[in-house]
This record gives sequence, C-alpha cells and structure tokens, in this order.
Amino acid sequence: MRQLAPGSTNGVTVTELSRRRRVAVLLLCCTSLFVVSLDATIVNIALPVIARDLNAPISGMQWVVDGYVLVVGGLLMLSGSTADRIGRRRVFQTGLALFSLGSLLCSLAPSLGWLIAFRMLQATGGSMLNPVAMSIIANVFTDPRERARAIGVWGGIGGISLAAGPPVGGLIVEGFGWPGIFWINVPIGVTVIVLTALLVPESRAPRPRRLDPLGQLLVMVTLTALCFGIIEGPNLGWSAAPVLGCFAAAALCLAALLWYEPRREDPLIDPRFFRSAPFSGAVAIAVCSFAALGGFLFINTLYLQNVRGLSPLEAGVHTLPMALATLVLSPVSGRLVAARGARPPLVIAGTLLTLAGLLLTRVTADTPTFPLLVVYVVFGAGFGLVNAPLTNTAVSGMPRAQAGVAAAVSSTGRQVGQLLGVAIAGSIVASSLAVPRGPAFAQASEAVWWMVAGYGALVLALGLATTGPRARATAARVAERLFHEEPAFAEGGAPAGPGASGGAASP
Repeated sequence: MRQLAPGSTNGVTVTELSRRRRVAVLLLCCTSLFVVSLDATIVNIALPVIARDLNAPISGMQWVVDGYVLVVGGLLMLSGSTADRIGRRRVFQTGLALFSLGSLLCSLAPSLGWLIAFRMLQATGGSMLNPVAMSIIANVFTDPRERARAIGVWGGIGGISLAAGPPVGGLIVEGFGWPGIFWINVPIGVTVIVLTALLVPESRAPRPRRLDPLGQLLVMVTLTALCFGIIEGPNLGWSAAPVLGCFAAAALCLAALLWYEPRREDPLIDPRFFRSAPFSGAVAIAVCSFAALGGFLFINTLYLQNVRGLSPLEAGVHTLPMALATLVLSPVSGRLVAARGARPPLVIAGTLLTLAGLLLTRVTADTPTFPLLVVYVVFGAGFGLVNAPLTNTAVSGMPRAQAGVAAAVSSTGRQVGQLLGVAIAGSIVASSLAVPRGPAFAQASEAVWWMVAGYGALVLALGLATTGPRARATAARVAERLFHEEPAFAEGGAPAGPGASGGAASP
C-alpha cells in the first residue's frame, strides 16, 4: 500500500490501496447495493401473502413498498453529504446497522402499521448505503479507467439485484414465509459491518457541504404529500380535501425548493449539476425507467398470484427470465458505454421497454405462459441495458470531493421513479377494483401497461436528446466550472481537474 499526500483539510491520510484490497472494497460495496436493491423489489413477491396475513388493501400493499422507497429517496442526498462531512466508512457502517435492525423488526411485525413503520426504519439505514458506497468506490479507485470499470460492475449489480428480487423472494417466501425476506438481511449486514471495519479506509471530502435542514424538509414534504395523494386518492376520492391538500402542499414545497436551493452556498441539491444535459438526462431517465420497473413488479406480482393463481415460488420462477435477461445485458451495457458511450444502450433500452409495455397491454387472464415469458425477457433486457449508462453519466465530470452528493442525486431519481411507479400503478387499478383479483384485474391493468410503454418512449427520447455533441458540450462546461470552484486540491492530494473527477468522460 503506497501512501500519498494527506488530504489538506480533513486530517485524514489518503492512501492508494493494493489492487486486491480495492477489489475487496468493491465487493463489499456491491454486496450492500445488492442487498438494499434486492430488498426494494423482493418484497413485491410477498405482497399477496402479506395482504392475506395482515388484512391489507391495495393501498396498504402500496405503502409497504412506497413507505420504504419514500424514506430512502428523501434521505439519500442528506446521507451522501453527511458521509462527505463526517466520514464515509462511519456512515456506511451506521447504515448497515440500521438496515439490519429494521429488517429484523420487519420480520417480527405484528400488524400492517408496524410493518410499514419498521420498513421506514430499515429505509433510513438503506439511504446511507448506496450513495455512500458509490462515493467510497469513486475515492478508492483513483485511476479513471479502473474507476469506470468499477462503476460498470456497480451498475450491473444494481440492475441484477432489482430484477432478481421476485425469483429470490418467491423461493424464500415458499420456504420460510414472508418474514424470511427480512431476517435474511441480518447476517449479511453484520458480516459486511465487520469486513468494512477491516478493509475500507475512512475518507471525507476536503470541503464538505454544510447541512441544509430546510431543503431536506422541503424534499421530504414534497415526496410524502405527492405519494399520499396518489395512493389514497382512490380511497378518499380524488376531489377530497385531504387529497387536494396533499397535491397543493407538494406543488408549493417543490416551488419553494426550486426558489430556495439556488440561493444557498451549499444547497442540498446543487443546481449546477443540472446545467449538464447528460446529467439532467440521466436523472430523468432514472425516474422513467424505475417508474416502469416499480409499476411492472407491483402489478405483475398481483397478476401472477391473484389472477393466475400461482404460488409465490411459481410467480418468482415466472419472472426468472426477466432476471436472466437483466443479468446478461447489464455487463453488455457496461461494455457498450465504455466503447461507444451512453447513447446506444439508452436507445436500445428505451425501445425494448416501450415494446414490452405495448406487448403487456395484450395480456389477459388466460394468456399462454410462453408469450408471457417472452414479454418478461424483453422487459428485463431493456432494464438491464439502462443502469450502466445512468451510473456512469451521473458521476462523470463531477469532482471526487462531492462524489457523494452527485451519486445521491442520481440514486434519488431512481427512488423517486420507483415511488411514483408503484403509487400510480396501484392507484390506476384501485380506481377500478376494490379487490385485485380475477379477470377484471387484467383488464384494469391495461392502463398501467400503456404507462410503462410511455416510460419507455421517454427513455428513448431522452437518451437521444441528452447524449449528442451539444449535450456533451454542456457537460464539459459544467465540469470546468465545478473544478474551478472546488479547492485547489481534490481529495487524496490530486490536483483538481478533469482527471480527478471520478469516472470516464461523460458519454
């Protein structure tokens, strides 16, 4: 291990780790990503069983999923900036501890309300893992080419874990019941905590951002009010005062956030990032693609178990082709990004997601199994191609000193997308049906699949619009401005500049 110059402002000695240890750090970070991302989707396959055991309506099932996603999405940026301030390893370990404790409590939840509350505790820990792990990777892998490969692995693991949730969940629910999908996280979390203490070096940003409590509050209120209005609209009535009040509160808080953040020296959401068309496009594509995934997993799980009468294990096996397609295409996407930039995988991903949505509109209660599995393969292939370009673009051109914030903004886009995907899909069905069962459910789901096709079309359009020469020029200008505004030395003693940015050139 070769020691470099200590960081100039944080008092932490920055070292260049051996290749073996860097790989070990990457594996630990990918393990945390796999568990957290898997948990975001694995619960979907257990929803019908949870609904029967805890007497949950459609809105209750939505809250089991969205309560988790809401907290993760709302706290990601705070977690990223906090890690830059007090230490990434420290925050990472704290997140693992809270995630493991929340998982244990979820497995013991006696009622729906307690399950949702424990899911939110679990999500508080989860919010500290993904953006912080990405920041750790960006600072451990100091060579731009090596860092790009590491980020490609990271992006591939993220896509694989999300797609693998339903088949893995089906296996666990069949063998251990729905609590098993939660307590399995506990030994993994404890193991990663110990290995992190042994292998991951501590690091901080030389000039961490100051906390932004008002910005954080506005983000949480915006997401919570919007989510509540969408989920509870079918139950209370779309014209009910609480629902309209939630939508009004979300709009006012969003407007206040957009006015307030540019006026802060250290904003929670740095508006400068969004002057880069590739970065803005990556966030928007993340929202659309994960909205498609969230809606697909939520509705498809109910369709397979409540309409086709499959067991959780059988439903999980049916989604295995989707997981395999994602597994195969995720590394292919990473290689495409390295060789040709983000445009080719994004264009193909948008096309496949659109096609999958259109094919799903033709699905009925008695659609033969083989055509259904073909549609799952198309969807999985499209989703597998989208993760690597999003991850690479999010950190490209950004200073390593603020890697946690940049990664958190991208991750927040994913969480917001999944949050809205589940909320909108569930509300569309709930507006037509009181009980999600029978052939009528397949008919009510058709509107959801048209939404999925629309999400795919947006991915395609944004992929074309934000990856061309003009878009790349905006990224270069933003990168230059950011580096000039950063301290003279980036973290680790490396001169601030494009070579220290933490990734391959913006595709």
